[in-house]
Amino acid sequence: MSELPPIAEADLREWRLLESFGARVAQLAEERGVAASWSDPRRHLKYGQYLSLFLFGLVNPVLRTVRALSAASRLERVQREVCGQRVSLGSFSEAQSLVDPGFLETLFGQLAGEFHGPVPQDPREAAFHWLAQDSSLWRALPRMDWALYGGGRTGAPNRAVRLHLGFHLLEDKPLVAQVSTGQLCERKAWKQKWQRGAAYVGDRYYGEDYRLFAELIAHECHFVVRLCEQATVNVEEELEVSAEDRAAGVCRQAWVHLGADARARQGGARVRVVWVETPTAGTLRLVTNLEPQTLSAELVARVYRRRWQIECFFRWVKCVLGCRHWLAESPAGVSHQLYLALIAAVLLQQALGRRPNQRMFELIQLQQMGVASLEELMTGLRREADLMDGRLAKRRKNS
Repeated sequence: MSELPPIAEADLREWRLLESFGARVAQLAEERGVAASWSDPRRHLKYGQYLSLFLFGLVNPVLRTVRALSAASRLERVQREVCGQRVSLGSFSEAQSLVDPGFLETLFGQLAGEFHGPVPQDPREAAFHWLAQDSSLWRALPRMDWALYGGGRTGAPNRAVRLHLGFHLLEDKPLVAQVSTGQLCERKAWKQKWQRGAAYVGDRYYGEDYRLFAELIAHECHFVVRLCEQATVNVEEELEVSAEDRAAGVCRQAWVHLGADARARQGGARVRVVWVETPTAGTLRLVTNLEPQTLSAELVARVYRRRWQIECFFRWVKCVLGCRHWLAESPAGVSHQLYLALIAAVLLQQALGRRPNQRMFELIQLQQMGVASLEELMTGLRREADLMDGRLAKRRKNS
């Protein structure tokens, strides 16, 4: 794990999340030739005002419904700093169909690309930009019929929205995102976002289709993916396990072909499997296309252990940012909300040098509302940062 940078008061003194966001929306709109408002002269709500008000609702603990946002837009300070005018329920709802989710996807990609985390302590880790790939479900409301798929555990209809995410493990930040219905296959969504030359980390679901490994190699991608327990491994060449590898829990590694069918093995990729003993999950079988000289078995195990960071990020978005209550119910509106949540995460991390925990986020909200002073905010943030650094050092020592 990398050292986190200290929180600087100069970075926060003039920082305003909504102002930063509004400036970037205007800049991207100008670059893409997007009109500041819509062509209908009767529609006074502008592009950036709608998005800023939406983001304001996500980071404000008081406003949890569109009606609350509409009522808040009557306040003079909200109009001055957020939306510029009173926003009716109808205007907010209709704006969902007029704002292209691709606009926010592009903005999120730009912001995520500009923020760089600390340099890893071990230079061997920095040889590849590892992206953990996973997805998480958001439960949809019964009237969101477009999100309906399959049946629930009790046979009742199941409605959900899925956020597919590529998470940069070394810089601890979201990097690539896609919003879909819960029905879309995770592997299919992942394949649509492959980047030539990238390095991916995936859990056992991504290791169920052996054909993907050959396609990733053909795409010049690297990977560390866990195999499912039922995977058939045909060993071709055993490899040496060093003392450093054994200290990391590695008990075996070998070049193999996967699959029980002879024809599938013949046409499949030759990959390396690393067996790792863990105290909780038993023996993990991790597959990679990298040679031991490029990525040792110990580093294979370490890279896969880092995959938990994406699970923690999903939990952060849902529990700390509180993005579990829908402010919009259309497919476009839901995409706006999830992309705005990711943008808020990047902006907060960019300002603090780290993703804030629950107490930090509460302090920021109190300071934004004028309840806490800047000095009280800095004192609280530094206190929480020290606690986070202490837990990080303890975890590094135990690992």
